[in-house]
Amino acid sequence: MGPSREARRERYLAKARAELDGLVVRGVVVTGNAFSSVLLLKGLPTAEEASGATLLAGKDGEALRAALQALGYAPQDWAGLATWNNQNEPLEPELLREAICALDPATLIACDEEAAGALREAYASDLFLLQSFEEAMLTAGTLAQVAGMRVMNLGGFAAALGDKAEKQVMWRRLKQLPPLGEPY
Repeated sequence: MGPSREARRERYLAKARAELDGLVVRGVVVTGNAFSSVLLLKGLPTAEEASGATLLAGKDGEALRAALQALGYAPQDWAGLATWNNQNEPLEPELLREAICALDPATLIACDEEAAGALREAYASDLFLLQSFEEAMLTAGTLAQVAGMRVMNLGGFAAALGDKAEKQVMWRRLKQLPPLGEPY
């Protein structure tokens, strides 16, 4: 007879904690629920984030969380990952890919073109295999399947918040990403 369900759960949690702690020690900036189905990837820090504020704690994070909730995601069903480290230097593509794999999202949302560019580097070999040029280039607004994840490049979410028409563009893009399971 193998380990109990509770023992397996504890092992799984310990493994996840060790992976995430290892990433944080190497400077990876992450926030939110590490077991969520949605990962928000930021390529451009706000002034506050660059000064050490929590990732996605500002207006862009509030708006993204509200949009996800409006789509039917649970309020805690998101994680955030920066493409820069805690020294405000770009993450190496291999480390970014490792962090994404550790978080294991079903849906990855690149919040801006800089995040999409980092994804292009980290997943170049996977993107090369896609049939559609728009998907392979992670063109803003195009939904792609990459390494088992739904991937959407919003193309500038934070910048769109000041323009009503651009906010509608972002909403149309986000509506392509409803929850994969039952709404909460």
